Amino acid sequence: MAVDTPASSTHTRPDGYPDRAEEVRNLLNAVQDLIIPFIRSADHDTYDAKKPERNGVNGTNGHVSKPSTALVDYKRPEELQDILQLEFPTSGKGQDGLIQILEKVLRYSVNTWHQGFLDKLYASTNAPGVAAELILAALNTNVHVYQVSPALSVIEKHTGRRLASLFGLNGPHAGGISVQGGSASNTTSIVIARNNLFPSTKTDGYGNHRFVLFTSAHGHYSIEKAAQMVGFGSRAVWSVPVDKQGRMIPSELERLVQQAKGEGRMPFYVNATAGTTVLGSFDPFEEIAAICQRHNLWFHVDGSWGGSFVFSQNQRHKLAGAEKANSIAINPHKMLGVPVTCSFLLGADIRQFHRANTLPAGYLFHNEDPEPSVSSAGQEPADPQSDLRVDSPEVWDLADLTLQCGRRADSLKLFLGWTYYGSEGYEKQVNSACDVAAYLATLIASNPNFILVSENPPPCLQVCFYYAPGRQLVYPPGSVAGDETERGKRNSKVTEEITRGIVSKGFMIDFAPPSGDDQAVGSGKFFRCVVNVLTRRETADAMVRAIEEVGPGVVERLKASKRQ
Repeated sequence: MAVDTPASSTHTRPDGYPDRAEEVRNLLNAVQDLIIPFIRSADHDTYDAKKPERNGVNGTNGHVSKPSTALVDYKRPEELQDILQLEFPTSGKGQDGLIQILEKVLRYSVNTWHQGFLDKLYASTNAPGVAAELILAALNTNVHVYQVSPALSVIEKHTGRRLASLFGLNGPHAGGISVQGGSASNTTSIVIARNNLFPSTKTDGYGNHRFVLFTSAHGHYSIEKAAQMVGFGSRAVWSVPVDKQGRMIPSELERLVQQAKGEGRMPFYVNATAGTTVLGSFDPFEEIAAICQRHNLWFHVDGSWGGSFVFSQNQRHKLAGAEKANSIAINPHKMLGVPVTCSFLLGADIRQFHRANTLPAGYLFHNEDPEPSVSSAGQEPADPQSDLRVDSPEVWDLADLTLQCGRRADSLKLFLGWTYYGSEGYEKQVNSACDVAAYLATLIASNPNFILVSENPPPCLQVCFYYAPGRQLVYPPGSVAGDETERGKRNSKVTEEITRGIVSKGFMIDFAPPSGDDQAVGSGKFFRCVVNVLTRRETADAMVRAIEEVGPGVVERLKASKRQ
């Protein structure tokens, strides 16, 4: 019996069944004709708003509001809703309808391949990344159990083990799992820590325990979100003060651990950061590890951003002490250009992942080995290595190591990228990005129209600074009536308006508020420009010029509005 095909499809075999391979070929050819100009336009843009390049297919469709570059043809949400006119048809529109909507998606999306995209802790992918996504879509399998994903399961185990070894996690049971992102890595590490140190919580809940987790004042918000998700609550997360460089102060951590114990609480987990989100700081892992060992605390390193420095001989020293961690998060989709998402949680002993997360499910896991016994936890945390058999069998059903069941084979994306570039290729990319970040920091520091907030050279790839003509903030101390907060608000407005103003010149950068002991506290939000592995020095020069061109008009307009 013939099978019905989509309304506009003519891809059928002589026997009446769909010729799916030919249908895919034709659609991919059409999509390729959109994607290649989209990527090429990013390389051909000239940073000249008077001669705007289009986003490959980035025409204006009659909705021009301002000149656009290949970076983005920006529209407000209401405008974009009107342009896209989204709907789900009753009858399928086939390839033609699909291509029509894809043209609009590309036309009004941010082109992360563009040199001017310096906004977030990621940028475009690359050729092997695009190929990897295509392969994953074609395979469309689930790496929850080995039976349905044999090659991909082996690749994930191999990739996780190799990544772990780069960090110095070389024990016989070291390895890693792919997860949905850095936040998921951090959340999973907390659950693993809790279930290993306090095994009874896995079945009985928290009881009378008043658990405490520690993270630096500059740590990622995902730690607090995870505490909310798993029932600790935000107040269980204690913020550890940082020094002027944004690094956790070990003596303050020790003090807070002692304070928690003195209050009858149960400290059990410390999150240290390799590359903080704003300043890119690296916590002192050696000292933090010593404190964790002394108090039997789970030591986790959030290297979602800066963990990729492990590929660079020049930068790897910043990760010294991370090899003493129980778990490490790393996101290759950030610094290494692997497609979003590709994240890993690495462990010194992957058996702890299994003990923490395994549950019997005979309809899925066909493993007759009994679940590890769960001992009763007293007031003191258990030895996380206790009750782990030396001869524990290798776990190949990867969902039995994780919090999730359905799992995409994201590890293939790093595996193929690593195969394509090699360790030396990744090292060159990381080193190049660090060189450009240092160049930009020096450019800012030597320019009389800016104040550099970051260290020079910066610890990671972010360069933070103010627009400050004559090296004076637009609203310096004493320049406005009212308190310091009002001055900070006005400087923040300058930063925000300039950030928006340079988009039409082909640049997207971010801004951030100062926090903790930042030297900028009270001065308002500053620019945070994130260099990536493909950023060129010419891009840094052009970005600085764009701010200098836009800045005076923004300042004058804001001051005039205040006078009215």
